[in-house]
Amino acid sequence: MKTLRIGTGAGFAGDRIEPAVELAQNGNLDYLVFECLAERTIALAQQARMADPDAGYDPLLERRMRAVLPICHHNKTRIISNMGAANPVMAGQRTLEIARELGLTGLSIAVVCGDDVHDQLNPNTFTLMETGETLAQFNKPVISANAYLGAGPIVEALVQGADIVLTGRVADPAMFLAPQIYEFGWSMDDWQKLGRGTLVGHLLECGGQITGGYFADPGVKDVPDIARLGFPLAEVSENGDAIITKTPGTGGIVSVATCSEQLLYEVHNPASYLQPDVIADFSGVHIQQVGPDRVAITGGSGHARTSTLKVSVGYVDSFIGEGQISYAGAGCVARGRLALDIVRERLNITNVTCQEIRCDLIGLDAVLGAFEGDTTRIPEIRARFTARTASLADARRIGEEVESLYLNGPAAGGGVTRSARQIVGIVSGLLDETLITPTLTMLEV
Repeated sequence: MKTLRIGTGAGFAGDRIEPAVELAQNGNLDYLVFECLAERTIALAQQARMADPDAGYDPLLERRMRAVLPICHHNKTRIISNMGAANPVMAGQRTLEIARELGLTGLSIAVVCGDDVHDQLNPNTFTLMETGETLAQFNKPVISANAYLGAGPIVEALVQGADIVLTGRVADPAMFLAPQIYEFGWSMDDWQKLGRGTLVGHLLECGGQITGGYFADPGVKDVPDIARLGFPLAEVSENGDAIITKTPGTGGIVSVATCSEQLLYEVHNPASYLQPDVIADFSGVHIQQVGPDRVAITGGSGHARTSTLKVSVGYVDSFIGEGQISYAGAGCVARGRLALDIVRERLNITNVTCQEIRCDLIGLDAVLGAFEGDTTRIPEIRARFTARTASLADARRIGEEVESLYLNGPAAGGGVTRSARQIVGIVSGLLDETLITPTLTMLEV
């Protein structure tokens, strides 16, 4: 039975590059997939594109391509990635230029577009799942609207001979599902196999999470050599069953526990995981250790997909201003609390309007909330004052007031940092898939 080897080169936009190189060199891969888009990432990319029409794709695209292209070209490993973000066309053009600079020839690059549906949304009828309002009633400045495309356009790119496929917003598992559909000849309505292929994609999409990253808890869940964490690969069979593993000699661990955690990660209902290609059913999945760093995944299924696609809408929400200052030694908690009280009062005195305020003593109450114990033995804290405002000017005043504590606040404060930034929010809705037309452009090196 034919086996397909698919590796994960990235699990988010800022992920490490060395493990991808390791996979490309030693993973004997058929496909290397870079998953680099979170919900807010593409909205931020749209902002970058508005400032510069040639920007908007993943900032690490060039470094990643220079690192893996020569190896993948030599090993005949195909690359699939959503590093196109808000500008897949320019991502494709830049990849073309890099390939030429590296002296590579005979490469075909496919660019998938069509996920940008800003112009297809009717503000009076498009309903937000989070609030029940229409987009018009929501009344926020919209900067992006991107639909989660499925595997279909990627499959078509592979049919046309693409060595590299660059997309914008597609469902994360779809990038891993597409090569399975293409290589095994699966029908687009074979729900069981599509469900299993989506399961493989879901397990691989977060990269190092399934090899021990975001899993390690010293003394409870130990992970060996985690600083050299290897990224995962799947050995997929024609029926959709798979073995999750990693390249020998890399750090981390692949176990029933790491795979179980990833299986349930960001899944609301394991029996009904809605994707653009299939409603995947993970409820009958079997996970079994079959060797060191080798876990067999069997038993997934699926059901007919819906007729709608999820759309993430990015909007300008507000501005955040922040200032931090440290206090240490006897009385540090009392001095930190006084510092926060001073900043709050100063903002009232100077008429800075805050929509929301948060005051934390990092190391004491910033994560778990109010601390009721003895604070006299706390050796050090860091006071953080954060506020949400309607303007950037007001947001900047937050950090300015914290900095003024150097000479106008409690004794022995130090290490002030301050920042002010625009906040991009995300809301979601559903759009009839017939209103979305993906496009495919082929570039040749």
